[in-house]
Amino acid sequence: MRPLLALSTAIDQLNKKIGYVCNILVLLAVLVSAGNAMIRYAFDYSSNGWLELQWYMFAILVMFGASYTFKRNEHVRVEIFYLYLSERGKLWLDLIGTLFLLIPACLLLSYLSWPFFMQSYAVGEMSGNAGGLVRWPIKLVIPFGFAMLALQGVSEVIKRVAALLGVVTIDARYERPTQ
Repeated sequence: MRPLLALSTAIDQLNKKIGYVCNILVLLAVLVSAGNAMIRYAFDYSSNGWLELQWYMFAILVMFGASYTFKRNEHVRVEIFYLYLSERGKLWLDLIGTLFLLIPACLLLSYLSWPFFMQSYAVGEMSGNAGGLVRWPIKLVIPFGFAMLALQGVSEVIKRVAALLGVVTIDARYERPTQ
């Protein structure tokens, strides 16, 4: 179980770094948005490239921020009975939901979005807007974002199994296993 917990820790650290990058992207998106608006109103100049850059940063935030949000247990839960379950029941529900719903769905979406990216890359797809950006790099974010969420799901499964076996306890606030 220790090697699996080490793998889980490595995945968590990777997603923590991704979360840090996403935090910086929030600031950059705000600066680009504000700068674009100021230039547009002050100098009557606008660029579709800057607008698309904002969209790209937002897409990266959503796709990669999901795995970081899941790592921190700050995702939206829709389980009606979750609040009424014991800690062990919550572990089992998290384990089953992650193992049989989240991971397969993320892997399927990652697999299905790969040809979408490849087609865009093969033709060197560009934005249809004047001054727009290259499209294929942002389309690569889709399969990688879902793959990262699936990978974080693997980390969560490892932690839940370890907690059910009594090897670790889960820090409810940050979903960190503690020995």
